[in-house]
Amino acid sequence: MILAVLHKFLLIAPGWLGPMLTVVSGGGHGEEGGHGGGVEHLPSAVTFLEKYGFGHGVLETWVNIIFAFAAAIFLCLVSVRVYARRQMIPGPLQNLVEMLVEGMYNFIYSILGKDAKLYIPFVGTLFFYILALNWMGMIPFGHSPSTSLNITASMALMVFLYVQYIGIRRQGFFGYLHHMAGSPSDVVTWCMVPLMLPLHLIGELAKPLSLALRLFGNITGEDVLIAVFVGLGVALVSFSPVGIPLQFPFYFLGLILSTVQALVFALLSTIYILLMLPHDEHAAEH
Repeated sequence: MILAVLHKFLLIAPGWLGPMLTVVSGGGHGEEGGHGGGVEHLPSAVTFLEKYGFGHGVLETWVNIIFAFAAAIFLCLVSVRVYARRQMIPGPLQNLVEMLVEGMYNFIYSILGKDAKLYIPFVGTLFFYILALNWMGMIPFGHSPSTSLNITASMALMVFLYVQYIGIRRQGFFGYLHHMAGSPSDVVTWCMVPLMLPLHLIGELAKPLSLALRLFGNITGEDVLIAVFVGLGVALVSFSPVGIPLQFPFYFLGLILSTVQALVFALLSTIYILLMLPHDEHAAEH
């Protein structure tokens, strides 16, 4: 809330601040700025450090890694603090974390049933981590690593490898191959194996691609939209003594979109896990 108010204050500051923000937002490099074929974003703390001589281009190159590590460290600190100070009568922070974890568990349980306990550490961490990455772009002087295809592709690849590992572990190697061949059970389905196996392999390879591109495209579009309206509001400084926070309505849209995209990524990952589980066991459970 304080950071949001600070951001609004910067936009209604005297006219000398507008040109400075315009120069900074257009002076980035690579993925952060508009040069080198990159996408235009709001200036981050790394942009200001580079502008005043810190990093000499190194920080700008690693901006997505820096903020990705910052999100991971923040979530680890919150988790360690809540666990170390847990009480029978929870405080506000413990109560909030327990509510979020319980809600996530119920969501995964509705899909995986009793297997939810096995996979909520992975899927739950994935959801909250992606949510933190997405929301970092909404914070003034922050940056969303989800606007980097390298970041989203690495998470999608991790999901792909984890799902394949689950398939081999739960079904056995030959059961996994049988599943990839389309689970043939009679002469007709066995004859279809030469067709079903390549299709199944293509489908498995397409899953991480769709995960990565969906998250990257939506969050990049959200950040660019906000950056455009911030720039437009600052540009109006030349016609009036104050800027206009035109991006304000889009913050609410951005918060909703960021949450939905994190949830979609976690939901699809859960469904991919479900599809790899032995179908007879899951059918018997339900």
